[in-house]
Amino acid sequence: MATMKSVRTGAKNQVDVVECERPVPGPRDVLVRIRACGICGTDTFFVRTGGTPYNAEGGLVPLLLGHEPAGEIAELGTEVTGLKVGDRVVVNPQGVPSGIIGCGGAHGGMSEYLLLEDAEIGRTLAVLPDTVPFDVAALNEPMAVARHCVNRSGAGPADQVVVFGAGPIGLGVTIWLKLRGVRHVVVADIVPERLETALAVGADAVIDPAAEDVSARLTELHGEAADALGRPRPGTDIYIDAAGAAAVFNTTVGTAKWGARLVMVAVQKPSEAIDLGGMLPSELTLIASQGYPTEIFEVTAELVEHQERFARLISHRVPFAEVNRAFELALTPGAAEKVVVVYDDEA
Repeated sequence: MATMKSVRTGAKNQVDVVECERPVPGPRDVLVRIRACGICGTDTFFVRTGGTPYNAEGGLVPLLLGHEPAGEIAELGTEVTGLKVGDRVVVNPQGVPSGIIGCGGAHGGMSEYLLLEDAEIGRTLAVLPDTVPFDVAALNEPMAVARHCVNRSGAGPADQVVVFGAGPIGLGVTIWLKLRGVRHVVVADIVPERLETALAVGADAVIDPAAEDVSARLTELHGEAADALGRPRPGTDIYIDAAGAAAVFNTTVGTAKWGARLVMVAVQKPSEAIDLGGMLPSELTLIASQGYPTEIFEVTAELVEHQERFARLISHRVPFAEVNRAFELALTPGAAEKVVVVYDDEA
C-alpha cells in the first residue's frame, strides 16, 4: 500500500503530520502531486480550535487542512480527457463531491497527494503553463476571493477606492482594482511594511490610521463631497474592509459621502461597537462578499500574466518538512503575511 503524509489539526494551536494511504484515482478522477499550498486564516482558525465539527461525544474531530494547493498531475483515471500526467494545475476546493477540500471535506490540500474526484477542466481544476512557479499558483484561491470582492463592489474606472487592511486579500483586491483601471486606490494599514508592499503592487497612496487622520487624508486624495445632511465628507466612492475590525466600519460610517458603498470581505470580529445608525446620513450601501461563486478560475489567466506582482504577496516559503514552523509563523500575529508551504522534488 502506497502512503503519503497529510497535515491535520492536532491539539489546540498545533498540527499533526500523519501517514495515510495514498488515494487511487477512479475512472473520472485525477491524483495531483502537491507542490505548494498556502496557509489561510481559515486554516489558522481550525488549528486554534483544534478541529471541527464536534462528534457525538462532544469532542472535536481532527480536520485535514489546506485549501490553497497547486501541483502537477501524477495519475489519471481512464475516462479523464483533456489532461495529461505532468500538467500543472490549480484546483477548485469547492468543486469535488466529497466536501470542501481542507474545510471539512474528505481530502486536504496540505498533503503530498490530493485526489480530485470527477475531474473536469474549468470546474474542478485549471491548467497552468510551466512558467508559473507553484508558490504563485497557490495564490489562485485567495485571489479568487479578492476578485469576488472587487466584482461585488462594482468598481469602475471613474471610482476612487480605499482598502482597509493590507494582508493578502486586501493587497489582492488592490491589484485587481488597478488591473480593472480604477482611477485611484488608497490602502490603509498600521504596519509600515504592509504599506510598502501596497505601493509596490500598485496602490496610488497609503494611509497609516495610527498616525494620520483618515478622513482628512482621504479628502486630500479624493476631494471633498458631502453626506445627505450636507456635512463635508471625502469624495471616496467605495470603502473595502479587508481587516474585519469594528474600527473600519465606524471609520467608514464617519467619513462616507452620500451614496458611498462599503464592501466587507474580511471575517468580522464580533463587536458591540458598530454604529449601524450612523449609516443613515450617507445612505451607505453595505455589501457582503463571501468566497468565489464564479471567480475561482476567472483569475487564473491574469495570475499567470501578472505573476511577478502577485509574488510580492508571499512573505514566507517554508518546506513541507518544516510544516510545523510554517503554522507557527501563520499563528503568530505580526510574524508573517502570506505563508506558502512548498514541496521539494522528493516530496
